[in-house]
Amino acid sequence: MPEAYIGVGGNMGDPVATVRSGIAALAELPETIPLATSMLYRSSPLGSVPQPDFINAVAAIRTRLTPLALLSRLQSIEHRHGRVRHGVRWGPRTLDLDLLLYGHRRISEDILTVPHPGLPERAFVLYPLHEIAPHLEIPGHGPLAGLLEAVAGQRIEIVHEEK
Repeated sequence: MPEAYIGVGGNMGDPVATVRSGIAALAELPETIPLATSMLYRSSPLGSVPQPDFINAVAAIRTRLTPLALLSRLQSIEHRHGRVRHGVRWGPRTLDLDLLLYGHRRISEDILTVPHPGLPERAFVLYPLHEIAPHLEIPGHGPLAGLLEAVAGQRIEIVHEEK
């Protein structure tokens, strides 16, 4: 079964609870085994739409689902968590699940590009991904560790949750 890496984020409602719920929903996917989950991170939103900070994480899974079937399941989880696609790029959202990597494959479909096209430029993806898979090779981009330097100036911080 190929390993897949899912970016998990949100900034509406209670984003910490929603991100945790989204991660839990990944474990319920058919023919899927959860492998690892990063800590939660807080980051500034992309774009110019005024909105709260995002809470982000990355989850690693093994799955027999095809990339497009997995994408469909991820969108279903988003919908169940109140995600409404309103056409505002980089706008606020309850839950965002992005298929970042699927094995060592490079995919270019109308509705899916893997590796995720924003992956190399986003600290909120690279740092949690590095936390759970530090030796990962990103197809078309090389070692994950080599991408971190380019995003070192982006604001990202670990969310310290109360027990």
